[in-house]
Amino acid sequence: MGVVIESSVWEPNPSLFIFIFFACLLSILLLSYATKSASSSPFHLGVSPSFLRFKRNFLLIYSLASAIEGFWSVFGEFEWSYYGMNREQMLLILSVGFGGSLIIGTTLGVLSDILGQKKMALIFCTLHLFVGAWKRLTAHPSLWLASVFLSVASSIFSFSFETWMVLEHEKQGHRQELLNDTFWLMTFFESASLIGSQSLANLSVLSVGKTGLASSFGATIWLAVVSIICISWLSKEPSQVVEVANRKMPYASILHDKRIWLLAYTQASVHFSVTVFWILWAPTLVADGREVHLGLIYPCLLGARMLGSSIFPWVIGGSSLRTEDCLLYAFIVSGLAVFIISYDYQEIGTLVSLFCVFHACIGIILPSLARLRTMYVPNELRGGMISLSAAPANAAILLFLWQGGYYRNVGNSAVMALAAAGLFSSAACMHFLKRLGKQPYSNWHKS
Repeated sequence: MGVVIESSVWEPNPSLFIFIFFACLLSILLLSYATKSASSSPFHLGVSPSFLRFKRNFLLIYSLASAIEGFWSVFGEFEWSYYGMNREQMLLILSVGFGGSLIIGTTLGVLSDILGQKKMALIFCTLHLFVGAWKRLTAHPSLWLASVFLSVASSIFSFSFETWMVLEHEKQGHRQELLNDTFWLMTFFESASLIGSQSLANLSVLSVGKTGLASSFGATIWLAVVSIICISWLSKEPSQVVEVANRKMPYASILHDKRIWLLAYTQASVHFSVTVFWILWAPTLVADGREVHLGLIYPCLLGARMLGSSIFPWVIGGSSLRTEDCLLYAFIVSGLAVFIISYDYQEIGTLVSLFCVFHACIGIILPSLARLRTMYVPNELRGGMISLSAAPANAAILLFLWQGGYYRNVGNSAVMALAAAGLFSSAACMHFLKRLGKQPYSNWHKS
């Protein structure tokens, strides 16, 4: 008589989904009663109809772009293994993508301040449209070239939409303090769109057995086409404040400003820690042969980021904390979470809880950094600053992919510990930024 050992797959408690949903709902509904001004309310009491129309149009486009961006990330290694790639080839594809983001993406970020952010947004959609059509129509597409295109598109996504929104907001003459609301809603809608893209991708994968994986890429084509149409309907590109011939002066000036360097380092640390997390979170959970339902944990993480973003207006509008103080505490908490994760704690429930804490902090950090960029970085140079900040992070990720993934010289825990160190040092940067105070290029003239 044999003994049957049943293996169980770990899944998050359904009450976690309910808690995150109602916590986000209550945070938004009660916001108007806790903030100091009506402009901080998500219902926008007393604001102009033109601003509401502008914000709705932008958030619609940004949500579509977020869904496109998240659609490809759902497949990941599943797509590569579908086309017969082994581990070394997958690592090389990932490295080629980060290399393209490092070289081409950084260059486009600087050029975007000259060419215009609306054109960059259209290039973002066109790249996804091209990759989707290529994979849809070709039996064996070049995954190397597709990885470069998608990585460049991700770089454009990181700087173009935010910069475009800020420039258009300034061009239309809306109050600067209203940007706070748009910043946290961007993070909120991006996280919600990523959850939606996961559901869309999972539904499309159901047809893999019948018509192949390529049939699932049709959704990306339609999303890209709709995004291009919506972007074309928006207002004309805002006029650039600084002429191309005179850009050397402001770039030279901000390079001597310590505040810009502190913000750039902080942005690089956030980019590095978030990217490292999404590369290593699944291997960390399934270590030692543990079985985990990753598809149910993914929306929990993004839901935690939604919750964090909905907390941002409470902190900014309903308390006396400065943005730098808020970020200092958020960086310390997120750094502690990542530092504990770096030890690969064996309890899955504890790991998932730490993951959620980290993403809740990221939900606070992202709109806070966007607000500080508006305070300290000239709007006409915003895209270049964001892309240049991400360059050292991409270079570090590329280095660790080769040293850790290919040569096995660096362990995953060491990379996570380095990400935690970056978050802790970012907290120190916020302390020094607060001591330095405002600078002459502040766009936040009403704060």
